[in-house]
Amino acid sequence: MAGGQDWFEKDFYATLGVAKDADAAAIKKAYRKLARQYHPDANDGDDTRFKEIGEAYSVLSDPEQRQQYDAIRTMSHGGARFAPGGAGGPGFEDLLGGLFGGAGPTGQRASFDSSGIDLEELLRGMGAGPGMGGAPGGRGGRSFSGFGTRGPRRGADVKATTTLPFRDAVIGSTVTLGTPQGRTVTARIPAGVKDGQTIRLRGKGSDGDPGAPAGDLLIQVSVSADPVFGRQGDDLTVTVPVTFAEAALGAQIDVPTMGQDGAVSTVRVKVPAGTPSGRTLRVKGRGVQRSGTPGDLRVTVQVAVPQRLTDDARAAVEAYAGATAAEDPRADLMAKVRAGGTGA
Repeated sequence: MAGGQDWFEKDFYATLGVAKDADAAAIKKAYRKLARQYHPDANDGDDTRFKEIGEAYSVLSDPEQRQQYDAIRTMSHGGARFAPGGAGGPGFEDLLGGLFGGAGPTGQRASFDSSGIDLEELLRGMGAGPGMGGAPGGRGGRSFSGFGTRGPRRGADVKATTTLPFRDAVIGSTVTLGTPQGRTVTARIPAGVKDGQTIRLRGKGSDGDPGAPAGDLLIQVSVSADPVFGRQGDDLTVTVPVTFAEAALGAQIDVPTMGQDGAVSTVRVKVPAGTPSGRTLRVKGRGVQRSGTPGDLRVTVQVAVPQRLTDDARAAVEAYAGATAAEDPRADLMAKVRAGGTGA
Protein backbone atom coordinates (compact mmCIF):
# COMPACT_ATOMS: atom_id res chain seq x y z
CA MET A 1 0.00 0.00 0.00
CA ALA A 2 1.67 3.21 -1.16
CA GLY A 3 2.26 6.08 1.21
CA GLY A 4 3.16 4.27 4.39
CA GLN A 5 2.21 5.00 7.96
CA ASP A 6 2.85 8.76 7.58
CA TRP A 7 -0.25 9.12 5.36
CA PHE A 8 -2.35 8.56 8.50
CA GLU A 9 -0.81 11.68 10.03
CA LYS A 10 -0.57 14.08 7.04
CA ASP A 11 -3.46 16.14 5.69
CA PHE A 12 -2.36 16.92 2.12
CA TYR A 13 -5.58 18.82 1.41
CA ALA A 14 -4.85 21.19 4.29
CA THR A 15 -1.24 21.55 3.14
CA LEU A 16 -2.41 22.84 -0.26
CA GLY A 17 -5.41 24.68 1.21
CA VAL A 18 -8.00 22.93 -0.97
CA ALA A 19 -11.25 21.11 -0.29
CA LYS A 20 -11.30 17.30 -0.23
CA ASP A 21 -13.47 17.30 -3.37
CA ALA A 22 -11.22 19.75 -5.25
CA ASP A 23 -10.70 18.87 -8.89
CA ALA A 24 -7.29 18.49 -10.58
CA ALA A 25 -7.29 22.08 -11.87
CA ALA A 26 -7.88 23.55 -8.40
CA ILE A 27 -5.14 21.37 -6.90
CA LYS A 28 -2.66 22.38 -9.60
CA LYS A 29 -3.52 26.08 -9.19
CA ALA A 30 -3.05 25.92 -5.41
CA TYR A 31 0.26 24.09 -5.79
CA ARG A 32 1.68 26.62 -8.23
CA LYS A 33 0.76 29.53 -5.97
CA LEU A 34 2.28 27.96 -2.86
CA ALA A 35 5.38 26.70 -4.71
CA ARG A 36 6.17 30.26 -5.80
CA GLN A 37 5.52 31.59 -2.30
CA TYR A 38 7.64 29.02 -0.47
CA HIS A 39 10.38 28.37 -3.03
CA PRO A 40 13.79 28.23 -1.28
CA ASP A 41 15.02 31.14 -3.42
CA ALA A 42 12.34 33.33 -1.81
CA ASN A 43 12.86 31.98 1.72
CA ASP A 44 16.61 32.23 2.39
CA GLY A 45 17.18 28.67 1.21
CA ASP A 46 14.63 27.11 3.62
CA ASP A 47 12.96 24.28 1.66
CA THR A 48 10.96 22.63 4.48
CA ARG A 49 7.57 24.04 3.50
CA PHE A 50 8.42 23.71 -0.19
CA LYS A 51 9.03 19.96 0.21
CA GLU A 52 5.75 19.51 2.13
CA ILE A 53 3.85 21.24 -0.67
CA GLY A 54 5.63 19.14 -3.30
CA GLU A 55 4.81 15.90 -1.47
CA ALA A 56 1.13 16.87 -1.14
CA TYR A 57 0.88 17.75 -4.82
CA SER A 58 2.70 14.57 -5.89
CA VAL A 59 0.03 12.46 -4.16
CA LEU A 60 -3.11 14.50 -4.92
CA SER A 61 -2.21 15.07 -8.60
CA ASP A 62 -1.91 11.31 -9.22
CA PRO A 63 -5.43 9.79 -9.41
CA GLU A 64 -4.26 6.36 -8.21
CA GLN A 65 -2.25 7.67 -5.27
CA ARG A 66 -5.04 10.10 -4.35
CA GLN A 67 -7.55 7.25 -4.26
CA GLN A 68 -5.28 5.22 -1.97
CA TYR A 69 -4.61 8.25 0.23
CA ASP A 70 -8.34 9.05 0.58
CA ALA A 71 -9.02 5.43 1.53
CA ILE A 72 -6.33 5.46 4.21
CA ARG A 73 -7.47 8.82 5.60
CA THR A 74 -11.07 7.62 5.68
CA MET A 75 -9.99 4.50 7.55
CA SER A 76 -8.22 6.57 10.20
CA HIS A 77 -10.82 9.36 10.50
CA GLY A 78 -14.25 7.88 10.85
CA GLY A 79 -14.32 5.12 8.24
CA ALA A 80 -13.31 1.53 8.92
CA ARG A 81 -11.92 2.17 12.38
CA PHE A 82 -10.40 -0.63 14.40
CA ALA A 83 -11.52 0.08 17.95
CA PRO A 84 -10.59 -2.13 20.87
CA GLY A 85 -13.97 -3.86 20.40
CA GLY A 86 -17.32 -3.79 22.10
CA ALA A 87 -20.38 -1.64 21.42
CA GLY A 88 -18.40 1.01 19.56
CA GLY A 89 -18.13 -1.17 16.44
CA PRO A 90 -15.90 -3.96 15.18
CA GLY A 91 -12.52 -4.07 16.87
CA PHE A 92 -9.29 -5.94 16.27
CA GLU A 93 -10.76 -8.96 18.04
CA ASP A 94 -13.80 -8.94 15.75
CA LEU A 95 -11.69 -8.49 12.62
CA LEU A 96 -9.07 -11.08 13.44
CA GLY A 97 -11.58 -13.48 14.90
CA GLY A 98 -13.63 -13.32 11.73
CA LEU A 99 -10.59 -13.92 9.56
CA PHE A 100 -9.40 -16.95 11.52
CA GLY A 101 -12.65 -18.81 11.84
CA GLY A 102 -14.96 -16.64 13.94
CA ALA A 103 -16.53 -18.18 17.01
CA GLY A 104 -15.05 -21.29 18.64
CA PRO A 105 -16.80 -24.56 19.43
CA THR A 106 -18.33 -23.09 22.57
CA GLY A 107 -19.66 -20.01 20.80
CA GLN A 108 -16.99 -17.73 22.29
CA ARG A 109 -14.75 -15.57 20.09
CA ALA A 110 -11.02 -16.03 20.08
CA SER A 111 -9.30 -13.25 22.03
CA PHE A 112 -6.42 -11.27 20.51
CA ASP A 113 -4.12 -8.72 22.07
CA SER A 114 -4.29 -5.65 19.78
CA SER A 115 -1.50 -3.73 21.50
CA GLY A 116 1.60 -3.11 19.42
CA ILE A 117 -0.01 -4.10 16.09
CA ASP A 118 1.18 -2.09 13.09
CA LEU A 119 -1.94 -1.41 11.05
CA GLU A 120 0.00 -1.13 7.80
CA GLU A 121 1.66 -4.51 8.38
CA LEU A 122 -1.73 -5.96 9.31
CA LEU A 123 -3.28 -4.81 6.03
CA ARG A 124 -0.34 -6.13 4.01
CA GLY A 125 -0.53 -9.44 5.83
CA MET A 126 -4.16 -9.89 4.84
CA GLY A 127 -3.04 -10.34 1.25
CA ALA A 128 -0.50 -13.11 1.91
CA GLY A 129 -1.75 -15.39 4.66
CA PRO A 130 -2.47 -19.05 3.85
CA GLY A 131 -5.95 -20.42 4.20
CA MET A 132 -7.73 -17.12 3.65
CA GLY A 133 -10.27 -17.52 0.89
CA GLY A 134 -10.55 -15.27 -2.10
CA ALA A 135 -9.17 -14.73 -5.55
CA PRO A 136 -5.41 -14.40 -5.95
CA GLY A 137 -4.06 -10.85 -6.24
CA GLY A 138 -0.69 -9.45 -7.36
CA ARG A 139 2.31 -11.27 -5.90
CA GLY A 140 0.20 -13.80 -3.99
CA GLY A 141 -2.22 -11.23 -2.56
CA ARG A 142 -5.88 -12.24 -2.00
CA SER A 143 -9.19 -10.47 -1.87
CA PHE A 144 -11.50 -10.57 1.13
CA SER A 145 -15.25 -10.41 0.93
CA GLY A 146 -16.61 -7.39 2.76
CA PHE A 147 -13.23 -5.77 3.32
CA GLY A 148 -11.62 -4.85 0.00
CA THR A 149 -9.05 -6.06 -2.51
CA ARG A 150 -5.31 -5.65 -2.53
CA GLY A 151 -4.41 -5.21 -6.16
CA PRO A 152 -1.07 -5.28 -7.95
CA ARG A 153 1.38 -2.69 -6.69
CA ARG A 154 2.56 0.29 -8.72
CA GLY A 155 6.27 0.48 -9.50
CA ALA A 156 8.58 2.61 -7.38
CA ASP A 157 9.64 6.09 -8.41
CA VAL A 158 13.24 6.50 -9.55
CA LYS A 159 15.33 9.63 -8.93
CA ALA A 160 17.99 10.98 -11.27
CA THR A 161 20.00 14.18 -11.70
CA THR A 162 21.21 16.07 -14.75
CA THR A 163 23.05 19.33 -15.39
CA LEU A 164 22.07 21.69 -18.19
CA PRO A 165 23.87 24.71 -19.62
CA PHE A 166 22.00 27.93 -18.81
CA ARG A 167 20.79 28.52 -22.36
CA ASP A 168 19.53 24.92 -22.78
CA ALA A 169 17.53 25.33 -19.58
CA VAL A 170 15.95 28.52 -20.93
CA ILE A 171 14.83 27.05 -24.26
CA GLY A 172 14.35 23.40 -23.22
CA SER A 173 16.48 20.39 -24.02
CA THR A 174 16.48 16.62 -24.53
CA VAL A 175 18.65 14.48 -22.24
CA THR A 176 19.47 10.78 -22.15
CA LEU A 177 19.66 9.05 -18.78
CA GLY A 178 20.35 5.52 -17.53
CA THR A 179 17.98 3.86 -15.03
CA PRO A 180 18.90 1.41 -12.24
CA GLN A 181 17.33 -1.36 -14.37
CA GLY A 182 19.91 -0.71 -17.08
CA ARG A 183 17.48 0.97 -19.45
CA THR A 184 18.15 4.19 -21.33
CA VAL A 185 15.51 6.90 -21.07
CA THR A 186 15.31 9.93 -23.34
CA ALA A 187 13.57 12.80 -21.57
CA ARG A 188 12.42 16.20 -22.76
CA ILE A 189 13.23 18.96 -20.27
CA PRO A 190 10.69 21.76 -20.80
CA ALA A 191 11.70 25.35 -21.58
CA GLY A 192 12.24 27.55 -18.56
CA VAL A 193 13.29 24.85 -16.09
CA LYS A 194 14.95 26.37 -13.02
CA ASP A 195 18.04 25.36 -11.09
CA GLY A 196 17.06 22.73 -8.50
CA GLN A 197 13.66 22.01 -10.08
CA THR A 198 12.45 18.41 -10.30
CA ILE A 199 10.79 17.14 -13.48
CA ARG A 200 8.41 14.15 -13.21
CA LEU A 201 8.16 11.73 -16.14
CA ARG A 202 5.13 9.49 -15.75
CA GLY A 203 5.68 5.76 -16.18
CA LYS A 204 9.46 5.98 -16.66
CA GLY A 205 10.41 4.54 -13.25
CA SER A 206 10.59 0.98 -11.95
CA ASP A 207 8.22 -1.67 -13.28
CA GLY A 208 5.18 -2.50 -11.18
CA ASP A 209 3.45 -5.81 -10.56
CA PRO A 210 1.87 -7.44 -13.62
CA GLY A 211 -1.07 -5.28 -14.61
CA ALA A 212 0.10 -2.34 -12.52
CA PRO A 213 1.64 0.89 -13.87
CA ALA A 214 5.33 1.63 -13.65
CA GLY A 215 6.60 4.28 -11.26
CA ASP A 216 7.73 7.74 -12.31
CA LEU A 217 11.19 9.09 -13.10
CA LEU A 218 12.04 12.20 -11.06
CA ILE A 219 14.81 14.26 -12.62
CA GLN A 220 16.40 16.99 -10.50
CA VAL A 221 17.92 19.61 -12.79
CA SER A 222 21.00 21.69 -12.02
CA VAL A 223 21.59 24.72 -14.24
CA SER A 224 25.11 26.00 -14.81
CA ALA A 225 25.89 29.71 -14.89
CA ASP A 226 26.18 31.73 -18.11
CA PRO A 227 28.93 34.32 -18.70
CA VAL A 228 26.47 36.85 -20.15
CA PHE A 229 22.93 36.19 -19.00
CA GLY A 230 21.35 35.73 -15.60
CA ARG A 231 17.82 35.00 -14.48
CA GLN A 232 15.33 36.41 -11.99
CA GLY A 233 12.11 34.40 -12.09
CA ASP A 234 11.13 34.35 -15.75
CA ASP A 235 13.13 37.51 -16.53
CA LEU A 236 16.51 37.33 -18.23
CA THR A 237 19.15 39.76 -16.95
CA VAL A 238 22.18 41.26 -18.66
CA THR A 239 24.62 44.02 -17.72
CA VAL A 240 25.62 46.32 -20.59
CA PRO A 241 28.46 48.90 -20.52
CA VAL A 242 27.79 52.38 -21.97
CA THR A 243 30.03 55.40 -22.42
CA PHE A 244 29.68 58.49 -20.28
CA ALA A 245 28.44 60.39 -23.31
CA GLU A 246 25.74 57.79 -24.02
CA ALA A 247 24.54 57.89 -20.43
CA ALA A 248 24.66 61.69 -20.19
CA LEU A 249 23.24 62.58 -23.60
CA GLY A 250 21.06 59.52 -24.23
CA ALA A 251 21.51 56.90 -26.92
CA GLN A 252 20.10 53.91 -28.77
CA ILE A 253 22.21 50.82 -28.06
CA ASP A 254 22.12 47.18 -29.19
CA VAL A 255 21.68 44.69 -26.33
CA PRO A 256 22.15 40.89 -26.57
CA THR A 257 19.10 38.69 -26.04
CA MET A 258 18.06 35.08 -26.67
CA GLY A 259 15.47 33.75 -29.09
CA GLN A 260 13.19 30.77 -28.47
CA ASP A 261 15.65 28.60 -30.43
CA GLY A 262 18.54 29.63 -28.17
CA ALA A 263 20.20 31.77 -30.83
CA VAL A 264 21.68 35.01 -29.53
CA SER A 265 20.50 38.15 -31.30
CA THR A 266 20.24 41.82 -30.37
CA VAL A 267 17.43 44.16 -29.50
CA ARG A 268 17.57 47.97 -29.73
CA VAL A 269 17.19 49.68 -26.34
CA LYS A 270 16.80 53.41 -25.65
CA VAL A 271 19.04 54.81 -22.91
CA PRO A 272 17.39 58.03 -21.68
CA ALA A 273 19.56 61.12 -21.24
CA GLY A 274 20.94 61.39 -17.72
CA THR A 275 20.82 57.63 -17.02
CA PRO A 276 23.00 56.85 -13.97
CA SER A 277 25.24 53.82 -13.77
CA GLY A 278 23.37 50.86 -12.27
CA ARG A 279 19.91 51.76 -13.57
CA THR A 280 17.92 48.83 -14.98
CA LEU A 281 15.88 49.19 -18.16
CA ARG A 282 13.16 46.68 -19.03
CA VAL A 283 12.37 45.18 -22.46
CA LYS A 284 8.93 43.54 -22.41
CA GLY A 285 8.50 39.94 -23.55
CA ARG A 286 12.16 39.15 -24.25
CA GLY A 287 12.75 36.89 -21.26
CA VAL A 288 12.12 33.20 -20.62
CA GLN A 289 9.50 31.84 -23.03
CA ARG A 290 7.38 29.42 -21.01
CA SER A 291 3.67 28.72 -21.25
CA GLY A 292 1.65 31.81 -20.53
CA THR A 293 3.07 35.33 -20.47
CA PRO A 294 6.82 35.40 -21.23
CA GLY A 295 9.27 37.16 -18.95
CA ASP A 296 11.13 40.38 -19.71
CA LEU A 297 14.73 41.29 -20.44
CA ARG A 298 16.27 43.42 -17.66
CA VAL A 299 19.16 45.53 -18.92
CA THR A 300 21.41 47.04 -16.24
CA VAL A 301 23.43 50.01 -17.51
CA GLN A 302 27.03 50.29 -16.34
CA VAL A 303 28.96 53.45 -17.24
CA ALA A 304 32.40 52.46 -18.53
CA VAL A 305 35.35 54.60 -17.39
CA PRO A 306 38.20 54.63 -19.95
CA GLN A 307 41.56 53.40 -18.61
CA ARG A 308 43.59 55.51 -21.05
CA LEU A 309 42.81 58.84 -22.71
CA THR A 310 44.23 60.38 -25.83
CA ASP A 311 45.40 63.98 -25.63
CA ASP A 312 42.25 65.19 -27.34
CA ALA A 313 40.01 63.12 -25.09
CA ARG A 314 41.82 64.34 -21.97
CA ALA A 315 41.44 67.94 -23.10
CA ALA A 316 37.74 67.38 -23.65
CA VAL A 317 37.26 65.85 -20.20
CA GLU A 318 39.20 68.66 -18.56
CA ALA A 319 37.05 71.17 -20.39
CA TYR A 320 33.93 69.38 -19.15
CA ALA A 321 35.29 69.34 -15.59
CA GLY A 322 35.90 73.09 -15.74
CA ALA A 323 32.42 73.71 -17.08
CA THR A 324 30.79 71.72 -14.26
CA ALA A 325 33.15 72.73 -11.43
CA ALA A 326 30.32 74.41 -9.52
CA GLU A 327 28.35 71.17 -9.31
CA ASP A 328 28.96 68.87 -6.35
CA PRO A 329 27.59 65.33 -6.94
CA ARG A 330 28.10 64.56 -3.24
CA ALA A 331 26.16 67.53 -1.90
CA ASP A 332 23.01 65.52 -1.15
CA LEU A 333 25.05 62.79 0.53
CA MET A 334 26.76 65.23 2.88
CA ALA A 335 23.48 66.95 3.65
CA LYS A 336 21.99 63.63 4.73
CA VAL A 337 25.04 62.89 6.88
CA ARG A 338 24.73 66.22 8.66
CA ALA A 339 20.97 65.84 9.11
CA GLY A 340 21.43 62.37 10.59
CA GLY A 341 24.10 63.62 13.00
CA THR A 342 21.77 66.27 14.45
CA GLY A 343 18.81 63.93 14.80
CA ALA A 344 16.78 65.89 12.26
